[in-house]
This record gives sequence, C-alpha cells and structure tokens, in this order.
Amino acid sequence: MSNASTKAETAGNTEAGLNRAKRVARIAAKNRRRAAYSRSKCDRACEILVEYAQSVPDLDIVSAYVPIMSEISPLNAMHELFRNGMRVCLPVVVDSRQPLSFREWHPGISMEIGAFGTSAPAQGEWLDPKLLVVPLLAFDRQGNRLGYGGGFYDRTIAKLESAKAVRKVGFAFAEQECVSVPRGDGDRRLDAIVTQSEVIRVDDFFQLAQA
Repeated sequence: MSNASTKAETAGNTEAGLNRAKRVARIAAKNRRRAAYSRSKCDRACEILVEYAQSVPDLDIVSAYVPIMSEISPLNAMHELFRNGMRVCLPVVVDSRQPLSFREWHPGISMEIGAFGTSAPAQGEWLDPKLLVVPLLAFDRQGNRLGYGGGFYDRTIAKLESAKAVRKVGFAFAEQECVSVPRGDGDRRLDAIVTQSEVIRVDDFFQLAQA
C-alpha cells in the first residue's frame, strides 16, 4: 500500500473515530443538560451574561438565540441588553451548508419558525454581531464546544473572524462542563463560557497551563 493510501486510510479512521466519540458525547450531554435545567439558573446566568457583555469595550451588537429543548435561556439577557441600548440579533438558517445570518430583534417583533425548530424575526435588518452568544451541549475549559453536529456555528465563526474581530461566548449550565470535548480541525474555540456560576475565560486557562 502506498504512503498516500495509508495516510488517507488513517485520516478516514481518525475522522470516523472522532464522529463516534461526538455521537456518544452528545447523548450523555443532552441527558446532563436536561437534568441541570432550572428557571432560576437561567435567570442567574443571564445576569452574569449581561455583566460580561457590558464589560466588553465598544460593544454595540450582540447575537443570542431563542432556546429549544433544554437549552439555557438567554431571553432575560436579550431584553436587558436591549433596554441598555444594545442592538440584539438572532441567527437565521438561510442554507444548511452555509454560515448563519443574523436579523435584528427587539421585544414584540414578529417571529417565525425556521429550520430545526428555531425561531427568528420574520423581518428586519441584517447585522454582523460583535459578540456571539452560542448555545451548546457540552464545553471544556479549553474553549471547546460540542454542538448538534450541523457545523453552523463553526462556519459562522470562521466567516465572522475573516471579516473582523468577534468574541465567541458559550452560554450553558455549569453542569454541562466536561474535562475534554472531542475536537476536530474545523471546530472553533470559544473565547469564554458564561454559566450560572461564573465566567470562564479561555485565555486564563491557557495562561495557567503555561505558567
């Protein structure tokens, strides 16, 4: 067998193993998230998220999301940031193979159900967020995120980062933390994770690891 064939087979096996590891991790993560859910945790996490957003210099546009299933809800934070003069937008799936687009949201705006049961404004201005609040199934302190497998946020982060600086913040229950999330070459790291307990700054983790 040629070296090229060997490398291709090894890469295929590695990718297959990674996909299997992610599938197993998603099942466990969904169960942990469902068990962790509580309204009071959502409320406290929103308070911390607002404080974090307000600490970001020159921040004027934030994207969030309307929660589905047992996702932690950022709705209180969205309303508070809007009241404080921030522009808030929500993700829209325009194509299953493309990055997300973001449409401006405000309280009372007409919403519609889109792909995968997500909700987004039915009309409004398209925006490019400077802070991306990202839902997830699991995370680790290295900034790795386990999503649903569609790759939407990875493609979106790559697009936004190529155009300008954007801060990526995972939003989750503390109970969703893992020691290590399975990660592939195309998986984008988060800059921070906000939970009901704390703000985990990924740079701090790497600085401590190098100390």
